[in-house]
Amino acid sequence: MTVEQNVLQQHSQKHQQTLLNQLREVTGTTDVQLLQQALQVSNGDLAEAVAFLTEKNAKVPQQDEATYYQTTQVGNDRYISVGSQADTNVIDLTGDDKDDLQRAIALSLEESSRAFRETGITDEEQAISRVLEASIAENKASLKRTHTEVWSDSPNPHDRKRMENCPVGLKNVGNTCWFSAVIQSLFNLLEFQRLVLYYSPPARVQDLPRNQKEHRNLPFMQELRNLFSLMVGSKRKYVDPSRAVEILKDAFKSSESQQQDVSEFTHKLLDWLEDAFQMKAEEDREGEKPKNPMVELFYGRFQAVGVLEGKKFENTEMFGQYPLQVNGFKDLHECLEAAMIEGEIESLHSSAENSAKSGQEHWFTELPPVLTFELSRFEFNQALGRPEKIHNKLEFPSMLYMDRYMDRNREITRIKREEIRRLKEQLTLLQQRLERYLSYGSGPKRFPLADVLQYAMEFASSKPVCTSPLEDIDTSAPPGGTTGQLLPALSTAEQGPSCTLPEGLSPAPTQAPSTQQRVPIHKPFTQSRLPPDLPMHPAPRHITEEELRVLEGCLHRWRSEVENDTHDLQGSISRIHRTIELMYSDKSMMQVPFRLHAVLVHEGQANAGHYWAYIYDPHQQRWMKYNDISVTKSSWEELVRDSFGGYRNASAYCLMYINDKKPFLIEEEFDKETGQMLSGLDKLPSDLKAYVKEDNGLFDKEIEEWDTLQARKAQQEKLALVAATAAAETTTSPQPMSTEPSPPDSWGPQQDPEYMEQPSPTDDSKHLQEDTERAISKAAAEKQEERSPEGLLTAAIKVEYTRLLRFAQEDTAPENDYRLQHVIVYFIHNQAPKKILERTLLMQFADRNLSFDERCKSIMKVARAKLDLVKPEEVNMEEYEMWHQDYRNFRETTIFLMIGLELFQKKCFVEALMYLIYSYQYNRELLVKGLYRGHNDELIGHYRRECLLKLNENAAGMFESGEEPEVCNGLSIMNELVVPCIPLLLVHDTEKDLLAVEDMRNRWCSYLGQEMEPNLQEKLTDFLPKLLDCSTEIKSFHDPPKLPTYSTLELVERYGRVMASLSRVPADGR
Repeated sequence: MTVEQNVLQQHSQKHQQTLLNQLREVTGTTDVQLLQQALQVSNGDLAEAVAFLTEKNAKVPQQDEATYYQTTQVGNDRYISVGSQADTNVIDLTGDDKDDLQRAIALSLEESSRAFRETGITDEEQAISRVLEASIAENKASLKRTHTEVWSDSPNPHDRKRMENCPVGLKNVGNTCWFSAVIQSLFNLLEFQRLVLYYSPPARVQDLPRNQKEHRNLPFMQELRNLFSLMVGSKRKYVDPSRAVEILKDAFKSSESQQQDVSEFTHKLLDWLEDAFQMKAEEDREGEKPKNPMVELFYGRFQAVGVLEGKKFENTEMFGQYPLQVNGFKDLHECLEAAMIEGEIESLHSSAENSAKSGQEHWFTELPPVLTFELSRFEFNQALGRPEKIHNKLEFPSMLYMDRYMDRNREITRIKREEIRRLKEQLTLLQQRLERYLSYGSGPKRFPLADVLQYAMEFASSKPVCTSPLEDIDTSAPPGGTTGQLLPALSTAEQGPSCTLPEGLSPAPTQAPSTQQRVPIHKPFTQSRLPPDLPMHPAPRHITEEELRVLEGCLHRWRSEVENDTHDLQGSISRIHRTIELMYSDKSMMQVPFRLHAVLVHEGQANAGHYWAYIYDPHQQRWMKYNDISVTKSSWEELVRDSFGGYRNASAYCLMYINDKKPFLIEEEFDKETGQMLSGLDKLPSDLKAYVKEDNGLFDKEIEEWDTLQARKAQQEKLALVAATAAAETTTSPQPMSTEPSPPDSWGPQQDPEYMEQPSPTDDSKHLQEDTERAISKAAAEKQEERSPEGLLTAAIKVEYTRLLRFAQEDTAPENDYRLQHVIVYFIHNQAPKKILERTLLMQFADRNLSFDERCKSIMKVARAKLDLVKPEEVNMEEYEMWHQDYRNFRETTIFLMIGLELFQKKCFVEALMYLIYSYQYNRELLVKGLYRGHNDELIGHYRRECLLKLNENAAGMFESGEEPEVCNGLSIMNELVVPCIPLLLVHDTEKDLLAVEDMRNRWCSYLGQEMEPNLQEKLTDFLPKLLDCSTEIKSFHDPPKLPTYSTLELVERYGRVMASLSRVPADGR
């Protein structure tokens, strides 16, 4: 076999393997034989193979180990799947078995080689084209509804002018955000940028390319050079990549509305670039082994070390993008660990040849300067017959140390992995032991053991109470719900044996106490709602002092032992966690640093969505967000929110790391003579410099023509204004003022704020801005024939109003209150006038921070112009402000309620009271104007009432302690918080509030007949008149608490969370 035949056969095997990998990813089937059968039946047609597997709908059999652990030949597949699924470009390691299926595959490979030699088009490319064409009909409608961002340029070229030294964006020319994200990530690798800019095609193919592959790759390289040169030196804010995109689309043979997969496109792009540079390398280095700069930049090697049924094997393989599974892992290191170890690997470390265990490890022998991880966030749902996106959170570091995965550290890494495994086993045992202490019990409800012992100690030490009817009537409290509840801390009398009221006997209002002077105080509280034999606190009926002393000693000792054990377990667990975290932190394992260069983000679902990129600028030392034509400053925090996943439908899909010890990747070029850093056109070769100068000249000419046209229009407007003024002066009747707007600012050159320094909008405005842009995009997709800004504005307002109307009409739970998400929903609920709704929507679309998108900008200007044309008599501005002030009051009431409920749930009753009091008062004022102006007043009233009852209970407990500081604190709570609020419970005369007030008063009046220290009796005597007759002393309230500022998203999330956590209010309100 000749060298050429051998190369072609290897390429055919590579493409056959790629088809198997793609078929496995699309269908979720892992059975290699079933996949090969599907490809054989379909004659290599990937679409038919998918149909064969899905129609068959057979259960996937358990994969045979002999198939699972086979690996590839050396250099056989640069795009091999090396994740948690085993590689399936197989070599039979156990024998020479060649069945009919293998012979069929060999025949298929031979046919693929012949087709490739004849046409230059690979089977992979043909299969991709067929799959894309098959899926386009299904996806087209959904794609039109999601980010069909095709911008029409602003007619004003000043809006499209690049600010000095600002990065250049890429125009979206029809669902090409995937193209923009990848190209920007590669362009900002300055070494890659230089390679592309200074590429020159081989001289031998300039006249006539040999085959269709060269005929495609070389023009693409030239268009990529042109595009890169414009991104370097253009005067435009963004440039048009249409010509390069068209070559790609022709190659994929897909519709314009089809969104490409980022990993698929990156694979193809690097493949084309490699081929183009390979041709040049072969021409430049005749007779020597050529070096391909694309391979050296993006490709690495790893060692596959395995054992199959006791037989060891070891292969070296090449890789480009390294695929990683996301599902089931929490961070990048966990993904890598899972990808590097497959199966049971114990036998790898032993010399036993007869072991039946099988497994394999991957060890990197050579890492590329640019290390790209492809995160597999899509999986095929066989039940639904479609792919689904995985939204799980996956963390990744900004600096990644790859030492633990290097072949040279194989032995020490194995030792550390074994140590980590041992520590994790120990950690699991400790956590199980700790759980037994923290969740003690055998029933469904479990409690910390230390608390259980404490509760038992408190129960044992509680004094038994006497409930004799005669004692109750003769000695102490008024008849009522608290009869006979003598507090042990305040009582010095000997307690008799416990006794209860006979059945049918209950204290009656006519049973006056023996102490006549107390009768007037007791009269209002003779109604009882509690059974007379129900004690206030549980207590042992019979216990001796000796029993109590022994029991208290044991319980106290046991609780101390449990607390010490719990503390020791928690400390051990923390130390093990720390040991695991620091396992690879020694300097010897931090010698291969890779810094995060770019993160490609996908937002949406599996079949449609939007891509953008975060790219690190090492010179400004900050992250930048590249979102089509928009290039803005960003931060690590924003990147984390959008890229880690788990927060919304956005998550990282591709991570690009660069070797931190190879600064040439991102270093700027310097002039050899002057030592100055090259920038702009100075970075370009002569042919591209001329190309960019020509394009800049055309743009300068466009600006000049625009300025001339606008100057002429301004002059005409000025003359018309003078003529109108002169005509008005000659008339005797007064003329109305013109309602025509003044010439827009855009008619002349604008001094926009510096492009990169525009302040980022607040979270609220950003949230509203996203809703507005989404409405505009949807309107543009539905009204493709409508291109005027006025028509699009009308359509977008209709789309936004329809969305909000649907929210307003939904019957939702309290935790999903759509009124908080948008003022229009609040207005619709409360039947605001149509003019109020219209002006509010116009204000939304007239936001100056709407977007860098030229289409949105033009719609914003139209909206502002329409606002200027609104006559004062058309919209009552006082009424307009009143409605918006009501909505601000509604949000403020919501914040009071939310914070109050959060504090109440944390049992911070003192802090919660004022928030609940003011939320109730403000809510009542809103509800006077309409039923939907505020929140459920019964809910707020319930928690206001419960908070006061809790404070009353706590204050009474402090008083019962008899300790001077506690007594003073308890009475202070009553005087400063509870007593001033009682009139608020009485003013609306609701039954539950009246009963709560009666409970509080009864609790304190029950102390009157008890024996206590004289100073306590004096304090109680001073306090009770304030409690019983609020008119004698009403404390003024504190000022309302100062509220923090929340964005709409934060408010909706926190309010929903606290409302969802509330338990259902019992029927009695308690």
